[in-house]
Amino acid sequence: MTEDEAQSELAALARRLAEANRAYHTRDAPEISDAEYDRLKLRNAALENQFPHLKRVDSPSEQVGGPLAEGFAKITHEQRMMSLANAFDDQDISDFDDRIRKYLGMSSDEELLFTAEPKIDGLSLSLRYEARQLVYAATRGDGKVGENVTANARMIDDIPQTLPDDAPDILEVRGEVYMSHADFAALNEAQAASGGKTFANPRNAAAGSLRQLDATITKSRPLKFFAYAWGVTTAPLADTQFGAIDRLRALGFSTNELTARGSGPAELLQHYKSIETGRADLGYDIDGVVYKVDDLALQARLGFRSTTPRWAIAHKFPAELAWTRLEKIEIQVGRTGALSPVARLQPVTVGGVVVSNATLHNEDYIAGRDSKGQAIREGKDIREGDWVQIYRAGDVIPKVADVDLSKRPAEAQPYVFPTECPDCRSDAVREEGDAVRRCTGGLICPAQAVEKLKHFVGRAAFDIEGLGAKQVEMFYHDDILPVREPAEIFTLRDRDTAAPLQKLKNREGWGDKSASNLFDAIDEKRKIPLNRVIFALGIRHVGESASALLATHYGAWQDFISAMDAAAELDGPAWEDLIGIDGVGSVMAASLVRTFQQEAERASIDRLIAELDVEDVAQPEITDSPVQGKTLVFTGSLEKMTRAEAKARAEALGAKVSGSVSAKTDLVIAGPGAGSKAKKAEDLGVEMIDEDAWIALIDGIG
Repeated sequence: MTEDEAQSELAALARRLAEANRAYHTRDAPEISDAEYDRLKLRNAALENQFPHLKRVDSPSEQVGGPLAEGFAKITHEQRMMSLANAFDDQDISDFDDRIRKYLGMSSDEELLFTAEPKIDGLSLSLRYEARQLVYAATRGDGKVGENVTANARMIDDIPQTLPDDAPDILEVRGEVYMSHADFAALNEAQAASGGKTFANPRNAAAGSLRQLDATITKSRPLKFFAYAWGVTTAPLADTQFGAIDRLRALGFSTNELTARGSGPAELLQHYKSIETGRADLGYDIDGVVYKVDDLALQARLGFRSTTPRWAIAHKFPAELAWTRLEKIEIQVGRTGALSPVARLQPVTVGGVVVSNATLHNEDYIAGRDSKGQAIREGKDIREGDWVQIYRAGDVIPKVADVDLSKRPAEAQPYVFPTECPDCRSDAVREEGDAVRRCTGGLICPAQAVEKLKHFVGRAAFDIEGLGAKQVEMFYHDDILPVREPAEIFTLRDRDTAAPLQKLKNREGWGDKSASNLFDAIDEKRKIPLNRVIFALGIRHVGESASALLATHYGAWQDFISAMDAAAELDGPAWEDLIGIDGVGSVMAASLVRTFQQEAERASIDRLIAELDVEDVAQPEITDSPVQGKTLVFTGSLEKMTRAEAKARAEALGAKVSGSVSAKTDLVIAGPGAGSKAKKAEDLGVEMIDEDAWIALIDGIG
């Protein structure tokens, strides 16, 4: 897959998953199944792993849950509620085991125990007990902030109001609220008889019942609760995951009796197949099996990614295929100008979900060939009017997998991919070696400009409340208060005040309160961290992770922009320093430098920065670190800790870790097999130590 293909697919995934989050978590009315949602997230994660510099500001991999429902008070989780990475086949489980062993430096013959438990298809809930009394219950929300549903949770029989005397003083118990099949059927029957709302499935019924502003309604609903995890606790529950579940059961919580312990992928898969075989007889919905490293000390070492733990994974059940009519092929233009074809389908239900759109990837895919010109689908092209097979699994949004030529209409014509941008009519050029055709309109292309603005206000960038995709499009096309570049967002209040007519509060869909709230929300984001600013600029190849690396390395906006200017020489110290950042390659570096050297782009960025107070990166509060503020390079093989652990430890002690040796390098840690980096360090006179000396240096620090 090329970068352009990946970029267009990531854009489609972000849009699809954002809407799925709103439907599933906020409205309790999912438009796609849980399995489909998880598989889309898996594809998104796979693309981001392959192309980390393309990670979007609104990346689904950085999101947990969805927007909060209205009417509930908010509760900030003291310890974030995470989601889970997903697996779909046996090889994924072997890879999961291999990744953990590699991270921990464990050999393949060392015993590594896991737990395996059914993944309940319900609504995540966190219960906080203080002095053994239930003080509040909160939904997962977006992982950081959830809805206060304490009164409703007290109505669920499975949730204890008081814990035994041997329980920790503070304990957060986490689990899933669900509804059994029998109770769901009875509820829908009663709802239909009384003329009330019926539910599509037990998960929707459970979520809708828990999210009632009137707790007496919740009390009338047959909700259940399984405990399977914990958050903050003042005393450990056990040394192992399995033991902790036993302890939760002893404290009065319902836990799943199918939870088992196994050693290695073979035993886990055996338990998975056992649960899958008996799935229909469980009496409640599950959508997979969750595996967790059993040893809690190892869980602590493995830690977390941005939204998922490294020590757990959800093995999901398979998806399905369906056939339908492809009614039309439409072209969408992304913020980098990529033309992405989308199939508009006669709606079809696939695995319980109605699908009306599917990705077509690029013009080669439509023509029946891959990026190397080899035939796919036996060379069958895709045409409007075709009878097509839709595939739903861990592979992006639904895609057109095959074509039934026997049902092709006689009048169907080969699809001619446009050579002009459908939005600005500029030439759409496909460069040699590139699978994606791209609009050359740049700043004059409305589609690109709008997509860049949407990126700018996205969740991982400026995240301005009340300024979403719909509002961005409105302001972009507005003649009175236009927003054609990011800086104009921050001049909206002043321009609205100065406007003699058609003030925002007088527009349809707006009022004095909503307009004032928007202006206040914009002003709140004038002070913003450096990494968010870099990411919000939407520079090609610079994703969220790379933005964080750049921010940490340079520390302040002025230092960053000065370095980009100095790096324009492409061969001086500033350039060497830039490409020396671990995780920043020459392609990304060139894109950064090129962006800031373009006159119009630079002027737009300067206008934006003039409206902002960009926060410097806070340095770790470490006073006794011997590597505080120093630049380190690890090279060769490390034998007593993995490279990932060594890097994390160094950064936690206030050091910068670089991928290459330069005159700015302070210390090189060289293991067996160190080659050119060790030689360069020697030539430059940079201090070099072995792994034992490194461990001795940091032992007992931090």
